[in-house]
Parts: sequence; C-alpha cells; structure tokens
Amino acid sequence: MECTLVEVTHEAVGAVFIAHQVGRSTRTQYVAAGDVGEQFQKWHFDDRLGWHETTAPRRMARDEFITQFTRSPSTSTERAGEGVASEPDIFVVKPVRELRTP
Repeated sequence: MECTLVEVTHEAVGAVFIAHQVGRSTRTQYVAAGDVGEQFQKWHFDDRLGWHETTAPRRMARDEFITQFTRSPSTSTERAGEGVASEPDIFVVKPVRELRTP
C-alpha cells in the first residue's frame, strides 16, 4: 500500500479501484496533485450518480487504500444487503493518460 502511494506520487500514474456490487459498480481514481505527494486528486464514478471530483490529503488517500485492500468482496455486498457481486473488485496502477476522466 505504501508502494502504491510512492508510485502515484513520483510517477505519471494513477491508482484505480473498481468495485462491483449487484447491479452497480463504482470507480475511484487517485492521482498525485503537485510534486510533493501530500495532496491527491480523487475522481469517483458511480453508475447511479456520475462523476465526483475532490482533493484528498495523503493520509485520507492512504486510509482509503487500506480500506479497499483489506475489504472482503463478500463482506461489502453483504453489508449492503445484496447477494454476491457478479465480478470481483479490481485494483490497478495505470499511466495517467489511460485513466478515465469526467
């Protein structure tokens, strides 16, 4: 997880989480804002709500990475009162030019 923050901070890459739930998916992307890596641009896409963009401090991005990495796919869908998701959640680091943006 720390390696991901370092890569996103020092390379022209972004971290992407795609979460699948029954009948719904969300996509969250993080890209370092500036050269120091203390702020991250966060783009969140929800099938139902569309795109939302915010700036997140490094600590918040780190905490969200930990949540995503430690979350069990079955636990997240069970909490929502749904069945098992049809597709597994995905995490990938991609070049910034390949990220989807609003």
